[in-house]
Amino acid sequence: MDEFKFDKLLHVRTGAEKNITYPDSVQYNPYEPTPYSALETLFLEYELKENDQIVDYGCGKGRINFYIHYFCGASVKGIEMDEAFFEKAIVNQRSYLDNTKSNKETIEFFCCLAEEYRIEPSDNRFYFFNPFSIHVFRKVIQSILRSVEEMQREVELILYYPHEEYIYFLENETSFELKKEIILPGLYEKNPDERFLIYMN
Repeated sequence: MDEFKFDKLLHVRTGAEKNITYPDSVQYNPYEPTPYSALETLFLEYELKENDQIVDYGCGKGRINFYIHYFCGASVKGIEMDEAFFEKAIVNQRSYLDNTKSNKETIEFFCCLAEEYRIEPSDNRFYFFNPFSIHVFRKVIQSILRSVEEMQREVELILYYPHEEYIYFLENETSFELKKEIILPGLYEKNPDERFLIYMN
């Protein structure tokens, strides 16, 4: 199924912007949605349960959130610093909920900086598609680990197109360990960044 057909199924509009808008801060990267084809590959090999709660950092228009909510039945939260994208995510949320009759209590969006989001004890899966610099990533991971100290639980990080600095930091300066690598057939051979890395604490 192509990008348009997935959006149509979910009653949302999550495509990339024709004119790339760069954030005001160099610490944050421009919006680029994870391809639906990549998500299909990911969830053939990685399972989410209904009691999982996923936080998507740099959610943009909410593509990951709607996909997971619809196909996996898990609770999802999108964190977006850009007010324009946040508003588009909210518009998508209304359309998605109106047309799918899904549980509105289990899909939320927050307009704030990633490092300002207060992690809840029920948050246990965290998704990153290189949304920001290693400086911000460090702060977010440290917040996740503090949350785990306060409320012991297993958490996992899902990294798409993983940045080398992210990998080095996780493997050398944190308690996270690589659990699984999922490559994207047909793409990985040309670009070794076309993969998902799953880390667990």
